[in-house]
Amino acid sequence: MDSKVAFITGASRGIGKATALALARKGYDVVVTARTLEEGETHEHGSSKSELKSVPGSLRTTADAIEALGRRALPIRLDLLDLESIDAAVNETLARWGHIDLLVNNGIYQGPGIMCPVMEIGQQDIQNLFQGNVFSQLHLIQRCLPHMLERGSGCIVNVVSESGMIDPPGPIGKGGWGFAYSASKAAFIRLSGVLRVEYADSTLSFFNMEPGFVITETMGARADMKEFAALYGGAPPEVPATVVAWLATEPAARELNGQTVFAQRHCLKHNLVPEWQPRRRSRD
Repeated sequence: MDSKVAFITGASRGIGKATALALARKGYDVVVTARTLEEGETHEHGSSKSELKSVPGSLRTTADAIEALGRRALPIRLDLLDLESIDAAVNETLARWGHIDLLVNNGIYQGPGIMCPVMEIGQQDIQNLFQGNVFSQLHLIQRCLPHMLERGSGCIVNVVSESGMIDPPGPIGKGGWGFAYSASKAAFIRLSGVLRVEYADSTLSFFNMEPGFVITETMGARADMKEFAALYGGAPPEVPATVVAWLATEPAARELNGQTVFAQRHCLKHNLVPEWQPRRRSRD
């Protein structure tokens, strides 16, 4: 029997890396994709303006950790602003491993426009945000879904954001976020429910997973994230990662098909990470 194969974007660090390891522990072989193949590479990590920097983490490091757990890893460089790189990654996966059982759309656009006020958003920035947060994810689904339908099984987990559901509690710099980012995530959040309706007669499952505020290497490299940590507390990447693994492997998850699962609440409800307890935030 073939091993199950997971394909994860944004897997060089943070939630994506933790999810890759959680799935490896559940018996998946994992295709890990991101921009950073090797440690020390420099990429765009700005939020309001361009900022090239190196952030700890790489696909190579993630792949080594997966293989240390006894599973196969396939690291492939992928840029969400480059559809050719997306096609190449899917093609290589199918050529080498034959199938994709689980798609985790975790990666997002990193660059100018994420934390820009309305009057400062550039047209190219907002186009990049929608390409990197909506259109490329849709393209990945369009590439993977036919193979899942042909096999008669499969699961797609879209990592969404509460910023696409609610108004910010304050402006940028005081706990808020940019319109362009939240608008792109609001569009993205509609995908899973529509897929559930369109493929209601199939055995496939589609989920939104909202991780809550999670402290990752990328966020640690951004000065504007300190305010969020103070306001929202946060969870380690292992919390949403464990929830993704639960959605992909537990029969009970089928009852949540097409829904948005809030990872931190779900984790506490099912005691999925017993050693984690959320830090109570001050309301002063």
